[in-house]
Amino acid sequence: MSAIARKTLIKRPQPEVTPQLAREHGLSAEEYQRVLGFLGRTPSYTELGIVSVMWSEHCSYKSSRIHLGKLPTRTTARTRVIQGPGENAGVIDIGDGQAAVFKMESHNHPSFVEPFQGAATGVGGILRDVFTMGARPIANLNSLRFGRPDHPRTRHLVDGVVAGIGHYGNCIGVPTVGGEVQFHAAYDGNILVNAFTLGLARADRIFLGTASGLGNPVLYVGSKTGRDGIHGASLLASSEFEAGKEGHRPRVQVGDPFTEKLLLEACLELMAVPDLLIGIQDMGAAGLTSSSVEMAARAGSGIELDLDQVPLREDGMVPYEVMLSESQERMLMVVARGREAEALAIFEKWDLDCAVIGRVTDSGRIVLRAHDTTYVDLPIEPLSEGAKYDRPRSRPTYLDELQAFDPRTLPTPADLAAALLAVLGSPTVASKEWVYRQYDHMVQDGTVIRPGAADAAVVRVVAPDGRQKGLALAVDCPSRLCYLDPYEGARLTVAECARNLVCVGAQPLAVTDCLNFGNPEKPEIMWQFVECVRGLSDMCRELDIPVVSGNVSLYNETDGKAIYPTPTVGIVGLIDDLTARPPLTQGFQRAGDAIVLLGLMTDELGGSEFLEVVHGKVAGAVPRLNEALELTVQRLTLDAARAGLLQSAHDLSEGGLAIGLAECCLTGPTPIGARIQAATPLRADHWLFSEGASRIVVTVRPDDLPRLAELASDLGAPALTLGTVGGSSLSVELGPAGGARAVVVDVPLADLGAAFHRGFARVAE
Repeated sequence: MSAIARKTLIKRPQPEVTPQLAREHGLSAEEYQRVLGFLGRTPSYTELGIVSVMWSEHCSYKSSRIHLGKLPTRTTARTRVIQGPGENAGVIDIGDGQAAVFKMESHNHPSFVEPFQGAATGVGGILRDVFTMGARPIANLNSLRFGRPDHPRTRHLVDGVVAGIGHYGNCIGVPTVGGEVQFHAAYDGNILVNAFTLGLARADRIFLGTASGLGNPVLYVGSKTGRDGIHGASLLASSEFEAGKEGHRPRVQVGDPFTEKLLLEACLELMAVPDLLIGIQDMGAAGLTSSSVEMAARAGSGIELDLDQVPLREDGMVPYEVMLSESQERMLMVVARGREAEALAIFEKWDLDCAVIGRVTDSGRIVLRAHDTTYVDLPIEPLSEGAKYDRPRSRPTYLDELQAFDPRTLPTPADLAAALLAVLGSPTVASKEWVYRQYDHMVQDGTVIRPGAADAAVVRVVAPDGRQKGLALAVDCPSRLCYLDPYEGARLTVAECARNLVCVGAQPLAVTDCLNFGNPEKPEIMWQFVECVRGLSDMCRELDIPVVSGNVSLYNETDGKAIYPTPTVGIVGLIDDLTARPPLTQGFQRAGDAIVLLGLMTDELGGSEFLEVVHGKVAGAVPRLNEALELTVQRLTLDAARAGLLQSAHDLSEGGLAIGLAECCLTGPTPIGARIQAATPLRADHWLFSEGASRIVVTVRPDDLPRLAELASDLGAPALTLGTVGGSSLSVELGPAGGARAVVVDVPLADLGAAFHRGFARVAE
């Protein structure tokens, strides 16, 4: 370590460990008895702290592990997976000796308590997960959920979270290129902040979190250790909230993106030195405890640490605090024996705190010493294995009434144009320009599509031969649909996210997930979780897309009220040649182009944005997903894009066809109207706002319509010409087949733009 005066540990008596103290650390009576059993004695205070964090829900996944094994981590048709779940991030082969490294994680509870730092450190943590694997981060996304727009805390939370995300990403120089933001009363007491990072690495140079090689030195690198974040994993993230959440603020970490930038560059430089780095792990949740235990567990080894050597930034710290601190921007790594000086020299060059703090053993134990005293001597296996439960689950009875509701019993709104503007201007649907203009999405000069212009983001990757490829990425989750039907909602989540990638012309390749739920000790919540995992698993298999990484966030519940089940999905896809096939955007490009619907019109309003915004209802049967139709529509869109037939493409989701058309009118090179004329037996409001699955609106030049129709016929895919781009309004004429049509909406572009661009002001300006 560089010759800088540093603070030292103090020695003071440890509190006596009792069953009551164990309960205060989050261990159940049964879990504490298990600890006594494998130790054969009462644990020390520091040992209790280590067990409590390693066996917490956040670290051990004790309620979810037995179900996560159902997710497909490799698929039959694609063999691109280099590293699946179980490491810091997932890795897939994208050809040309290159690999995409990505993962999504939550920072929900900290962001509710302290929105700026909670969101900022969430971004910092997921960035470290990616560059720990040997990848340079090239793009960030986020998926955010907030409470009611008029809730007294919503504006404060939105402001803080967006500022924190922007601050960290902008300072470290990684573009935030897209994401999603939704609002609902279900998130009044627990917001969601899910952060996604994508990195680029050499396919033959992927680094894992393993502590192997007897006698190899263990290095600490990064910021000094303080008291911030202690018990963030075991108590803040692994239990319900109660009133007075501000008391949790000391458990929220504080981030420093400038130190993270130095850490990123130093780690990548170290990784470029042949055979120097053996294993590396971010000190994230549970800090030095989880990183050391998990690295040893993966290797089947042991680890000894001298805590006197850990760089500290606060006076009076004790081993318990050092091991449970979640101070940010820290890494633990194992390097080749005898080459410590090479590694330390790199980190000192980057002005980072660094020290040799231990060594790898073959004992299968974690042993921690400080000032000639052994504070911890625990077996690795039971720590890493943790607790594991198959919790009771039962279907909520309230779903019977909700799913039985028939939207056709509601009257058609007297003013459909006003209904359209109300849905378009709802904060969930309205333009998120206020959000993404705070993010630097052009840093690194690799962003191909600006945020808000397409269904997915696309970042440029240059192959060794100079060819420009595109990595497309999107995150999604229709939370209302998952609440009304967790299984079908999860299937729709995967299908919609994949459809977003197809709409830019990318082939979906692999999934990461972030599964956000309430208290798993409640059978209804556990049922939601299991059904969502089943839905994700089935749809990933249908689409042949493996799950390569992910995260589970439980106990998102305050005073007994849980969030909607929110199994957020992120998918990465590939455009193999950007020059030959530039990505599509969603906005209409020019007057005279034909507007075509790929897919079927259905009468499905259950769980729709229209139903909630206009009628105040969250109810009904969710849209049913036909796997064959979904695959066919996606295949048609990709084939048509690759053939150069499409001028634009936009997936239909929240708000249905009417909102999709309005967005296409507003997000192109310049606003432009559309005239729609269609024959339908459906009610006008159902035709406009149905959120039926497997539908994409595309535009084509009139001369290309026959070729698109031929391609659709060959694939057996529905393709219906709806109208023409042009004019100064969105006009829709409907009527029965063979009968007279009537104009049901004719909304000027100025009114559409005002609703769309000002809708977010209710929560942010």
